[in-house]
Amino acid sequence: MKAMRIHAFGGPEQIRCDEVPVPRPGPGQLLLKMAAIGVNYKDTHVRAGGYDVPLPFTLGREGAGVVEAIGPGVTGFALGDRVAFAPEIGAYAEYNLLDAQRAVPLPQGIDFASAAAAMLQGMSAHFLVHDTWPVQAGQRVLIHAGAGGVGLLLIQLCKAKGATVLTTVSTDEKEAVARAAGADHVIRYTQVDFEAAAREIVGEAGIDVIYDAVGLTTFEKGLRLLRRRGMMVLYGRSSGLPDLNALAWQGSHYLCQPILGDHIVTREALLARASAVLRMVADDRLKLRIGRVYPLTEAARAHADLNGRATTGKLLLQP
Repeated sequence: MKAMRIHAFGGPEQIRCDEVPVPRPGPGQLLLKMAAIGVNYKDTHVRAGGYDVPLPFTLGREGAGVVEAIGPGVTGFALGDRVAFAPEIGAYAEYNLLDAQRAVPLPQGIDFASAAAAMLQGMSAHFLVHDTWPVQAGQRVLIHAGAGGVGLLLIQLCKAKGATVLTTVSTDEKEAVARAAGADHVIRYTQVDFEAAAREIVGEAGIDVIYDAVGLTTFEKGLRLLRRRGMMVLYGRSSGLPDLNALAWQGSHYLCQPILGDHIVTREALLARASAVLRMVADDRLKLRIGRVYPLTEAARAHADLNGRATTGKLLLQP
Protein backbone atom coordinates (compact mmCIF):
# COMPACT_ATOMS: atom_id res chain seq x y z
CA MET A 1 0.00 0.00 0.00
CA LYS A 2 1.01 3.64 -0.38
CA ALA A 3 1.92 5.56 2.77
CA MET A 4 3.09 9.17 2.92
CA ARG A 5 6.01 9.17 5.33
CA ILE A 6 8.87 11.34 6.47
CA HIS A 7 12.37 9.93 6.92
CA ALA A 8 13.79 13.26 8.14
CA PHE A 9 12.31 16.44 9.54
CA GLY A 10 12.01 19.55 7.40
CA GLY A 11 9.85 21.13 4.72
CA PRO A 12 7.11 19.59 2.58
CA GLU A 13 9.77 18.07 0.33
CA GLN A 14 10.53 15.57 3.11
CA ILE A 15 7.22 13.78 2.52
CA ARG A 16 7.79 10.61 0.50
CA CYS A 17 5.42 8.07 -0.99
CA ASP A 18 6.56 4.68 0.30
CA GLU A 19 5.26 1.22 -0.56
CA VAL A 20 4.70 -0.68 2.69
CA PRO A 21 2.83 -3.89 3.57
CA VAL A 22 -0.86 -3.67 4.44
CA PRO A 23 -0.94 -4.16 8.22
CA ARG A 24 -3.01 -6.78 10.01
CA PRO A 25 -5.20 -5.76 12.94
CA GLY A 26 -4.13 -7.00 16.33
CA PRO A 27 -6.29 -7.40 19.43
CA GLY A 28 -8.67 -4.48 19.83
CA GLN A 29 -7.87 -3.02 16.41
CA LEU A 30 -9.66 -2.32 13.15
CA LEU A 31 -8.10 -2.10 9.70
CA LEU A 32 -9.65 0.69 7.67
CA LYS A 33 -9.54 1.16 3.95
CA MET A 34 -9.18 4.93 3.85
CA ALA A 35 -11.62 7.01 1.80
CA ALA A 36 -10.79 10.55 2.95
CA ILE A 37 -7.98 12.00 5.08
CA GLY A 38 -7.83 15.35 6.85
CA VAL A 39 -4.82 17.67 6.60
CA ASN A 40 -4.09 19.78 9.68
CA TYR A 41 -1.54 22.32 10.89
CA LYS A 42 -0.31 19.84 13.46
CA ASP A 43 0.70 17.54 10.61
CA THR A 44 3.00 20.28 9.33
CA HIS A 45 4.47 20.77 12.81
CA VAL A 46 5.19 17.03 13.07
CA ARG A 47 6.83 17.07 9.64
CA ALA A 48 8.99 20.06 10.61
CA GLY A 49 10.28 18.37 13.77
CA GLY A 50 8.05 20.00 16.36
CA TYR A 51 7.23 16.64 17.91
CA ASP A 52 9.48 13.76 18.88
CA VAL A 53 8.21 10.95 16.65
CA PRO A 54 10.13 7.87 15.47
CA LEU A 55 11.33 7.92 11.87
CA PRO A 56 10.22 6.90 9.34
CA PHE A 57 6.80 8.19 10.35
CA THR A 58 3.45 8.10 8.56
CA LEU A 59 1.76 11.48 8.89
CA GLY A 60 -1.90 12.22 9.53
CA ARG A 61 -4.28 12.17 12.49
CA GLU A 62 -7.82 11.93 11.13
CA GLY A 63 -9.84 10.36 8.39
CA ALA A 64 -12.78 8.22 7.39
CA GLY A 65 -13.12 4.89 5.67
CA VAL A 66 -14.53 1.38 5.63
CA VAL A 67 -13.78 -1.46 8.05
CA GLU A 68 -11.69 -3.93 6.03
CA ALA A 69 -10.63 -6.33 8.81
CA ILE A 70 -11.36 -6.79 12.51
CA GLY A 71 -8.88 -7.84 15.17
CA PRO A 72 -9.47 -10.33 17.98
CA GLY A 73 -11.71 -9.18 20.81
CA VAL A 74 -13.39 -6.35 18.91
CA THR A 75 -17.17 -6.17 19.21
CA GLY A 76 -19.72 -3.73 17.87
CA PHE A 77 -18.24 -3.45 14.37
CA ALA A 78 -18.76 -5.40 11.15
CA LEU A 79 -16.91 -5.58 7.87
CA GLY A 80 -18.01 -2.74 5.62
CA ASP A 81 -18.98 -0.38 8.45
CA ARG A 82 -18.33 3.29 7.70
CA VAL A 83 -16.34 4.98 10.45
CA ALA A 84 -14.29 8.09 11.14
CA PHE A 85 -11.49 8.70 13.62
CA ALA A 86 -9.41 11.42 15.27
CA PRO A 87 -6.84 11.89 16.63
CA GLU A 88 -5.00 8.70 15.66
CA ILE A 89 -1.66 8.52 13.86
CA GLY A 90 -0.92 7.07 10.44
CA ALA A 91 -3.82 8.47 8.44
CA TYR A 92 -1.84 9.44 5.31
CA ALA A 93 -2.07 5.95 3.82
CA GLU A 94 -4.34 3.70 1.79
CA TYR A 95 -5.00 1.57 4.89
CA ASN A 96 -4.73 2.41 8.56
CA LEU A 97 -4.78 0.47 11.81
CA LEU A 98 -7.06 1.98 14.40
CA ASP A 99 -7.86 1.32 18.04
CA ALA A 100 -11.49 0.24 17.83
CA GLN A 101 -12.29 2.34 20.90
CA ARG A 102 -11.45 5.46 18.87
CA ALA A 103 -13.64 4.61 15.86
CA VAL A 104 -16.81 6.66 15.42
CA PRO A 105 -19.68 5.16 13.37
CA LEU A 106 -20.92 7.52 10.67
CA PRO A 107 -24.58 8.56 10.70
CA GLN A 108 -26.77 8.34 7.63
CA GLY A 109 -26.57 11.39 5.41
CA ILE A 110 -22.87 12.14 5.77
CA ASP A 111 -20.21 11.20 3.23
CA PHE A 112 -16.59 10.28 3.87
CA ALA A 113 -15.20 13.66 2.84
CA SER A 114 -17.52 15.54 5.20
CA ALA A 115 -16.76 13.13 8.03
CA ALA A 116 -13.01 13.49 7.62
CA ALA A 117 -13.35 17.27 7.42
CA ALA A 118 -15.52 17.45 10.53
CA MET A 119 -13.63 15.33 13.03
CA LEU A 120 -10.70 17.33 14.42
CA GLN A 121 -11.82 20.80 13.41
CA GLY A 122 -15.49 20.20 14.15
CA MET A 123 -14.91 18.71 17.58
CA SER A 124 -12.41 21.47 18.35
CA ALA A 125 -14.84 24.24 17.45
CA HIS A 126 -17.57 22.48 19.41
CA PHE A 127 -15.69 22.26 22.70
CA LEU A 128 -14.26 25.78 22.34
CA VAL A 129 -17.74 27.29 22.07
CA HIS A 130 -19.60 24.97 24.45
CA ASP A 131 -17.00 24.20 27.13
CA THR A 132 -13.91 26.43 27.14
CA TRP A 133 -16.02 29.61 27.06
CA PRO A 134 -19.75 28.86 26.79
CA VAL A 135 -20.73 31.64 24.40
CA GLN A 136 -23.89 33.55 25.31
CA ALA A 137 -26.28 35.66 23.26
CA GLY A 138 -25.12 39.26 22.98
CA GLN A 139 -21.46 38.56 23.71
CA ARG A 140 -18.73 39.98 21.48
CA VAL A 141 -16.40 37.35 20.03
CA LEU A 142 -13.20 37.83 18.02
CA ILE A 143 -12.09 34.87 15.90
CA HIS A 144 -8.69 35.00 14.23
CA ALA A 145 -8.17 33.21 10.89
CA GLY A 146 -11.88 33.27 10.21
CA ALA A 147 -11.59 31.69 6.76
CA GLY A 148 -9.73 28.63 8.02
CA GLY A 149 -11.36 25.31 8.79
CA VAL A 150 -11.86 25.88 12.53
CA GLY A 151 -12.50 29.60 12.09
CA LEU A 152 -15.45 29.06 9.75
CA LEU A 153 -17.01 26.55 12.14
CA LEU A 154 -16.45 28.87 15.12
CA ILE A 155 -18.23 31.68 13.28
CA GLN A 156 -21.27 29.49 12.66
CA LEU A 157 -21.43 28.10 16.19
CA CYS A 158 -21.03 31.53 17.80
CA LYS A 159 -23.71 33.04 15.57
CA ALA A 160 -26.04 30.16 16.46
CA LYS A 161 -25.54 31.20 20.11
CA GLY A 162 -26.53 34.78 19.31
CA ALA A 163 -23.08 36.38 19.61
CA THR A 164 -21.70 39.31 17.65
CA VAL A 165 -18.75 37.93 15.68
CA LEU A 166 -15.65 39.82 14.55
CA THR A 167 -13.04 37.95 12.54
CA THR A 168 -9.72 38.60 10.83
CA VAL A 169 -8.76 37.50 7.30
CA SER A 170 -6.10 38.41 4.75
CA THR A 171 -7.67 38.44 1.26
CA ASP A 172 -10.81 39.32 -0.71
CA GLU A 173 -11.64 35.65 -1.15
CA LYS A 174 -11.26 34.93 2.55
CA GLU A 175 -13.37 37.95 3.45
CA ALA A 176 -16.19 36.68 1.24
CA VAL A 177 -15.96 33.21 2.76
CA ALA A 178 -16.06 34.55 6.34
CA ARG A 179 -19.05 36.78 5.57
CA ALA A 180 -20.88 33.86 3.98
CA ALA A 181 -20.35 31.90 7.21
CA GLY A 182 -22.15 34.67 9.12
CA ALA A 183 -19.44 36.96 10.53
CA ASP A 184 -20.82 40.38 11.48
CA HIS A 185 -17.52 42.24 11.05
CA VAL A 186 -14.60 41.08 8.88
CA ILE A 187 -11.26 42.83 9.43
CA ARG A 188 -8.61 42.68 6.71
CA TYR A 189 -5.50 42.59 8.87
CA THR A 190 -3.30 43.01 5.79
CA GLN A 191 -4.83 46.45 5.18
CA VAL A 192 -5.55 47.79 8.67
CA ASP A 193 -4.36 47.24 12.22
CA PHE A 194 -6.82 44.70 13.57
CA GLU A 195 -6.60 46.05 17.11
CA ALA A 196 -7.59 49.56 16.02
CA ALA A 197 -10.32 48.26 13.72
CA ALA A 198 -11.82 46.03 16.40
CA ARG A 199 -11.68 48.82 18.98
CA GLU A 200 -13.61 51.07 16.64
CA ILE A 201 -16.32 48.41 16.42
CA VAL A 202 -16.67 47.44 20.10
CA GLY A 203 -15.52 50.64 21.81
CA GLU A 204 -14.51 50.57 25.44
CA ALA A 205 -16.86 47.65 26.12
CA GLY A 206 -14.18 45.34 24.75
CA ILE A 207 -14.29 41.76 23.56
CA ASP A 208 -15.73 38.99 25.75
CA VAL A 209 -13.68 36.14 24.27
CA ILE A 210 -10.96 35.81 21.64
CA TYR A 211 -10.36 32.52 19.85
CA ASP A 212 -6.73 32.73 18.71
CA ALA A 213 -4.99 30.03 16.69
CA VAL A 214 -2.32 32.42 15.40
CA GLY A 215 -0.37 33.17 18.57
CA LEU A 216 2.76 35.30 18.41
CA THR A 217 1.60 38.04 16.02
CA THR A 218 -1.88 38.51 17.51
CA PHE A 219 -1.63 37.69 21.21
CA GLU A 220 -0.64 40.99 22.84
CA LYS A 221 -2.95 43.13 20.72
CA GLY A 222 -5.75 40.73 21.53
CA LEU A 223 -5.16 41.08 25.26
CA ARG A 224 -5.63 44.84 24.97
CA LEU A 225 -9.00 44.30 23.31
CA LEU A 226 -10.44 42.05 26.01
CA ARG A 227 -12.97 43.40 28.44
CA ARG A 228 -12.28 43.12 32.15
CA ARG A 229 -12.33 39.40 33.04
CA GLY A 230 -12.50 38.48 29.36
CA MET A 231 -11.02 35.25 28.06
CA MET A 232 -8.14 34.67 25.66
CA VAL A 233 -8.47 31.18 24.21
CA LEU A 234 -5.09 30.30 22.69
CA TYR A 235 -5.82 27.07 20.84
CA GLY A 236 -3.03 27.26 18.24
CA ARG A 237 0.21 29.03 17.38
CA SER A 238 0.60 29.11 13.61
CA SER A 239 2.83 32.23 13.83
CA GLY A 240 4.78 31.01 16.86
CA LEU A 241 4.38 30.77 20.62
CA PRO A 242 3.64 34.17 22.22
CA ASP A 243 5.22 35.56 25.37
CA LEU A 244 2.67 34.61 28.00
CA ASN A 245 4.24 37.08 30.44
CA ALA A 246 2.39 39.79 28.52
CA LEU A 247 -0.72 38.69 30.38
CA ALA A 248 0.72 40.03 33.64
CA TRP A 249 0.44 43.65 32.45
CA GLN A 250 -3.08 43.50 31.04
CA GLY A 251 -5.30 43.40 34.12
CA SER A 252 -7.88 40.80 35.12
CA HIS A 253 -8.03 38.53 32.09
CA TYR A 254 -8.28 34.79 31.75
CA LEU A 255 -6.02 32.69 29.54
CA CYS A 256 -6.76 29.15 28.45
CA GLN A 257 -4.67 26.89 26.21
CA PRO A 258 -7.09 24.01 25.66
CA ILE A 259 -6.50 20.86 23.64
CA LEU A 260 -9.06 18.57 22.09
CA GLY A 261 -7.59 15.43 23.63
CA ASP A 262 -8.66 16.48 27.12
CA HIS A 263 -12.26 16.70 25.94
CA ILE A 264 -12.45 13.24 24.34
CA VAL A 265 -10.45 11.16 26.81
CA THR A 266 -13.03 8.39 27.18
CA ARG A 267 -14.91 6.59 24.44
CA GLU A 268 -18.14 7.97 25.83
CA ALA A 269 -16.84 11.55 25.58
CA LEU A 270 -15.50 10.95 22.06
CA LEU A 271 -18.78 9.48 20.82
CA ALA A 272 -20.85 12.25 22.40
CA ARG A 273 -18.70 15.04 20.94
CA ALA A 274 -18.21 13.49 17.50
CA SER A 275 -21.82 12.39 17.16
CA ALA A 276 -23.08 15.88 18.01
CA VAL A 277 -20.84 17.43 15.35
CA LEU A 278 -21.54 14.82 12.67
CA ARG A 279 -25.28 15.09 13.24
CA MET A 280 -25.11 18.88 12.86
CA VAL A 281 -23.24 18.41 9.58
CA ALA A 282 -25.65 15.75 8.34
CA ASP A 283 -28.63 17.99 9.19
CA ASP A 284 -26.97 20.98 7.46
CA ARG A 285 -26.93 22.97 10.70
CA LEU A 286 -23.14 23.20 10.43
CA LYS A 287 -21.77 23.86 6.96
CA LEU A 288 -18.32 22.61 6.07
CA ARG A 289 -16.12 24.25 3.49
CA ILE A 290 -13.79 21.76 1.86
CA GLY A 291 -11.25 24.05 0.27
CA ARG A 292 -9.23 21.55 -1.74
CA VAL A 293 -8.95 17.80 -2.23
CA TYR A 294 -5.53 16.43 -3.22
CA PRO A 295 -4.52 12.93 -4.30
CA LEU A 296 -2.82 11.13 -1.42
CA THR A 297 0.47 11.23 -3.31
CA GLU A 298 0.34 15.06 -3.38
CA ALA A 299 0.45 15.45 0.40
CA ALA A 300 3.57 17.61 0.07
CA ARG A 301 1.67 20.10 -2.10
CA ALA A 302 -1.14 20.21 0.45
CA HIS A 303 1.39 21.02 3.19
CA ALA A 304 3.00 23.74 1.09
CA ASP A 305 -0.37 25.33 0.36
CA LEU A 306 -1.42 25.17 4.02
CA ASN A 307 1.85 26.66 5.28
CA GLY A 308 1.65 29.34 2.59
CA ARG A 309 -1.82 30.43 3.79
CA ALA A 310 -3.06 29.89 0.26
CA THR A 311 -6.19 28.00 1.28
CA THR A 312 -9.61 28.42 2.86
CA GLY A 313 -11.60 25.82 4.73
CA LYS A 314 -10.52 22.22 5.12
CA LEU A 315 -7.90 20.38 3.07
CA LEU A 316 -8.33 16.68 2.35
CA LEU A 317 -6.31 13.88 0.81
CA GLN A 318 -7.99 11.16 -1.24
CA PRO A 319 -6.31 7.74 -1.60
